[in-house]
Amino acid sequence: MKKLALIVFVFSLGFTWAEEGMLIPSVIQAFESDMKARGMKLSAQDIYDVNNASLKDAILHFGGGCTAELVSDRGLLLTNHHCGFGQIQSHSSLEKDYLKNGFWAKTYADELPNPGLYVARMVRIEDVTKDMNFGVNDGMTVAEQMAQIKKNSEKLIEDAERGTNFKAEIKPFNYGNDFYLIVKEVFNDVRLVGAPPSAVGKFGGDTDNWVWPRHTGDFSVFRVYAGKDNKPAEYNENNQPYKPLHFLPVSMLPRKKGEFTMVYGFPGTTEQHLVSAQIKHIIENERPARIAMRESSLSVIDAGMRSSDELRIKYAAKQARIANAYKKWIGQVDGLISLGAVDVKEAYEKKYVSMANSKPEWKKYGRIVEQMKTLVEENKDYDFRYAVNTEYLGIGAEIFRLARSFTRLEMELEKITKEDLEEKKASLTSTIEAFFKDYDAGVDKDIFIKTSETYLELLDGKNVAGFIQKNGVQKAAEIIYAKSFLANKEKALSFVSKLNEKSFKKLMKDPGMALYFEVYNEVVDNILPAYRVYMGSLNNLLKDYVAGKYEMFPNDKHWADANGTMRITYGALEGSAPTDGMMYTEHTTADGILAKNRTGNPDFELLPELKEKLEKREYGPYAQGDDLWVCFTGSNHTTGGNSGSPVIDAEGRLMGLNFDRSWESTMSDYMFDPSRCRNIVVDIRYVLWVMDTYSGAGHLVEEMQLVNP
Repeated sequence: MKKLALIVFVFSLGFTWAEEGMLIPSVIQAFESDMKARGMKLSAQDIYDVNNASLKDAILHFGGGCTAELVSDRGLLLTNHHCGFGQIQSHSSLEKDYLKNGFWAKTYADELPNPGLYVARMVRIEDVTKDMNFGVNDGMTVAEQMAQIKKNSEKLIEDAERGTNFKAEIKPFNYGNDFYLIVKEVFNDVRLVGAPPSAVGKFGGDTDNWVWPRHTGDFSVFRVYAGKDNKPAEYNENNQPYKPLHFLPVSMLPRKKGEFTMVYGFPGTTEQHLVSAQIKHIIENERPARIAMRESSLSVIDAGMRSSDELRIKYAAKQARIANAYKKWIGQVDGLISLGAVDVKEAYEKKYVSMANSKPEWKKYGRIVEQMKTLVEENKDYDFRYAVNTEYLGIGAEIFRLARSFTRLEMELEKITKEDLEEKKASLTSTIEAFFKDYDAGVDKDIFIKTSETYLELLDGKNVAGFIQKNGVQKAAEIIYAKSFLANKEKALSFVSKLNEKSFKKLMKDPGMALYFEVYNEVVDNILPAYRVYMGSLNNLLKDYVAGKYEMFPNDKHWADANGTMRITYGALEGSAPTDGMMYTEHTTADGILAKNRTGNPDFELLPELKEKLEKREYGPYAQGDDLWVCFTGSNHTTGGNSGSPVIDAEGRLMGLNFDRSWESTMSDYMFDPSRCRNIVVDIRYVLWVMDTYSGAGHLVEEMQLVNP
C-alpha cells in the first residue's frame, strides 16, 4: 500500500520539466534536440535567424528594463501593466484617471506619445571573444590589457554600425571570459494604445505581489511607429505604424498541463556563481538592511496614497518601484534559508577545490574559493554601508532625487559660457517642473523622518550625516522642509532663474543640499573607492572561478548569468509543491477574482462593471471549457527584465505574458530549484477578454492573428 501511495503521489505531481539556464539565442541550436524532446515543434532557425525573419524579430527590449512582443503587422505591442505603469501614470490626472479607469485609444490619432520611451529589436548577437582579445598577452600589465581590449571594442562597434541605422554594444559574459557583440535597431516613437484599470492590471496589489495563486491582468498595449521608410524615427505625428519582420500569432487553443513553454526576453541580472560567504552576507546583513529601508519609506507612501486620489496618482509609480523589490527580497531571503543555500554552496566549493587539487594543470584554481571568502569577510562592511547609503539616497526622501540634478553644478559653472548657462537653466527648469508634478512635501517630510531614523539605526550612528546627528531627525526635518528649495517649487525655480558662476556657494547654504552632499560625499570619498576595488577584485576571481567550472566540469550544464541581453529559457506549464503540505495547481480562473474580492481587502477591489461581467460568466470565445483562465505557472527560469516576455508554445504561438515569479522562486537569481521555481504568466485569452468583452476595444483583437481550436 505504501508503494502504491508513492506512485499515486508521483503521478499527481506530474513529471517536472523545469530547466535551469538562460540561453543565448545565437547558440540555441545546441539545445534544439533537448527542446524537441520536451515537445517543441520549432527549429532552432525558427527561433533565431540572422538572415531571415524569426521569433527574435517579434521580441523587443522595452525601455531597457522590460520585454515586449509584437502581435500584429501594424506594430501593436504587448507588455506588462507594471512595465508601462510609468507611462500610464504620466498621462493620468484627476480629470483623466487612467490608472483607476483604464485607457483605450479608438484610433491611431488617440494613441499617446511617450517622450524618452524606446524599444529595441535585436538584429544579431555575435561571439567576439577572439576579436576582443586580439593583441592581448600575459606579458602586458592589466592597464595595457584593458587599453587593448577597449581599442578592439571600439573598432568592432564602429564596423558593426558603419553604413546602417543600427546601434551596437559589446557585453562581457561569464565575468569577461566571453564577449558578445549586440547589434540592435532602436525605435523612439512608442505610443500608449491601451491599459486596463488598475483593478485588473494591479489586481492583488502588494498582497498578491510575488505570490501564487495569482489573478492579475498584468498587461498594457503600445504601438511602435517608424518613418515612411519603416526605419526608426524620432516622434512625428506623420510617422506610420511599424511593419515588423515577424509578429507572434495568438494561441486560443486549450492549455494542457505539462505542455512545452518557452520564454523569450531580456532577463536583467542573476548571480549564480557567488560563493557561500557572499550568500551568507546577503541573507544575514545586506538584504535585511535594504528591506528595512524600504519598509520605512513604504509605510508613509502607502498611508498617503490611501488618504486621497491626488496622492494615489502622484505616488502610484513610485510606490510600485519601491515595493516590488522590497517584497521580492523578503521572499528571496526566505527561499535561500529554506534551501540551505549556504550549505549547498559550501558542499560545491569543497568539490571544486578537491577537483582543482586532482591534477597539476588545475592547481591554479585551488585557492580561488578561499581567496573569495577572505575578500568577502574583509570587505562586507563596505558592501553593507554602500547598500544602506544608496537606499537612503535612492528610495528615501524625494528631495535627494532632485538634489542629484545639482551634483555637478560646481564643475559646470566654473567656466560656463552665457549660452551654455541659459541651456543649463532651461534643463534644470524642466527637471523641476517634472519633479513637482508628482511631489507632496508633507508626504516627503514623513518619508525623510522614517528613513532617517532607520538609516541611523542600521549604521549605529557611525559615519552618518553630522547634520542629522547634531539636530536630531525631527529638528533636521523641520529645518529642511521649511528652508530648502528642494521641497518648494517656487524657491527651486527662483534659484535656477538667478543661476550664475557664484551660485554653488549659495547652493551649499541650502540645508537640503548640504545634507545631500554630506551623505553623497561619504559614499564617494569613504565607501565607493574601497567598494570598487572590492568588486573589481571579486570579479577577477569570479572570472577564474567560472573558467575552472568550464574546464574541470565540462559535462555540467553551463550558462552565462543574465546581464540584460536577449535570452531563451524553456520548461513546461506546471504547478509545484514548494513547501511541506502545500500543492499549487498550474492555473487560476476568474472565479478566484470574485472570491478574493469578497474578502474586503482593498487590494482586491473591482470596478462595478467588471464585477458584473465576471458574475455573469460572459467569457465568450476566451473560455476554456466553462472557465476563463486568468494566470498560469511555468517551470521557466526567469528574473527581472523578463517582465512582459512572451510565453510561447511548441509551435511559436503566444500563450501569455510573463510577469512574476512565485515567492518561493525569488531566490532563483542565486540558486535555481527545479522543484519549486515557477514563473507566473497572465493568459493571453484573459488579456483579450479584458480588451474585448470588458473594455470594448475589440478593434485591437481584430489586428491580431488568432489561432483557434
